[in-house]
Amino acid sequence: MLEAFEKWLVGLGLSQGQLDAVMMAAGLAGIALVALILNFLAKQSIARILYPLIRRSRTKWDDVLIEHKVIARLSHLAPAIAINWLAPVFFSGREGYIWVLEMAVNIYLIIIFMGVVSALLNAAVDFYNRSDKARRIPLKGFVQGIKLVLFFIGFILILSIVFDKSPLYFFSGLGALTAILLLVFKDAILGLVAGIEISVNNLVKVGDWVEMPKYQADGDVVDVTLTKVKVQNWDKTITNIPSYAFVSDSFKNWRGMSESGGRRIKRSLCIDMNSIGFVDEKLLTRFRRYELLKPYLDEKVKEVDAYNTEKKADLSEMINGRRITNIGTFRAYCVAYLRSRPDIHQDMTFLIRQLAPTPQGLPLEIYVFCNDIRWVNYEGIQSDIFDHLLAVIPQFDLKVYQQPSGSDLENLKAPIRNQGKKG
Repeated sequence: MLEAFEKWLVGLGLSQGQLDAVMMAAGLAGIALVALILNFLAKQSIARILYPLIRRSRTKWDDVLIEHKVIARLSHLAPAIAINWLAPVFFSGREGYIWVLEMAVNIYLIIIFMGVVSALLNAAVDFYNRSDKARRIPLKGFVQGIKLVLFFIGFILILSIVFDKSPLYFFSGLGALTAILLLVFKDAILGLVAGIEISVNNLVKVGDWVEMPKYQADGDVVDVTLTKVKVQNWDKTITNIPSYAFVSDSFKNWRGMSESGGRRIKRSLCIDMNSIGFVDEKLLTRFRRYELLKPYLDEKVKEVDAYNTEKKADLSEMINGRRITNIGTFRAYCVAYLRSRPDIHQDMTFLIRQLAPTPQGLPLEIYVFCNDIRWVNYEGIQSDIFDHLLAVIPQFDLKVYQQPSGSDLENLKAPIRNQGKKG
């Protein structure tokens, strides 16, 4: 058929150059047409026969292959087979054309192979991310490193085909280009090394709350790739941090808090030291009406009375013997109040302590853990606790220290003005 077509063209009076051009165009058109038809048939067969079988199966990993088009990319092998099969038929006797087509097919096959492997790696990462292990070890950055090496090898193989050289020829010449490659691929190389260390040491993973002040990052990790870690801050902005920064720089990971089931409350109340004093009988009578203080006072009063009786202390002066103080009683109330709250973790560190006095008063520090680690709930619990404690402090004849404000200064001026008017 091709010979008859060629003879017909010769009969039209075409020159040899024109004849070669027409035959080449006809051959390429015929090969392209057959390749497109085979590619269409391959895709239709996969979509109408193979995909329904996979979706009906009980396994889930094969569904991921469909989502990432791993099998669909294999359909591109059909055109390569068509070209390889038809080239000797359409270009019989034209070895130069056949050689060019074979080279193009080999390059095409390498590109298809890299595309299939890339999609397969994406499918593997996606399937892994759906498992519980994904929250322990992030693989995306590591897989991107494998892709980088794969594409580099594919590029070398394509060069070896185009220049008809052994791949070893190009690999041996990389020594002179090492400095340039290190400069061009610096972030990728550092990211690959950092990705391996992040994965092995489990430094950070998707879902972790991290703080890195150097990059103004404070929020949840939403993605870990070869070259960067993406953090969504609490104000919904996105910060991209180089992966190697998590190896070279310091950062805070709140994962331990999340996994422990308790979130720390650490805040102080500054008590005006001028309001601290001993508890007299009138004040003690009032304290006994506070239900949370009854167990403490019953035990403490017995302890103090037993000590004073043993020592035969002269109680006519407040300084003699042992006395109950309003600050100590308030501290005991804080303990009892926090022990009574179901949202406070009773099995973790539970500490109500005095810190060193400061010019702002005597700090009484609350150091406990609430059992709800969610930020909004945590802040609500913390606020409820200090709302209550600040409200009950006056019941213990104590005052919270507060720096003088404008209204305080006005109150000081008022008596002076009144005296001036009277004078």
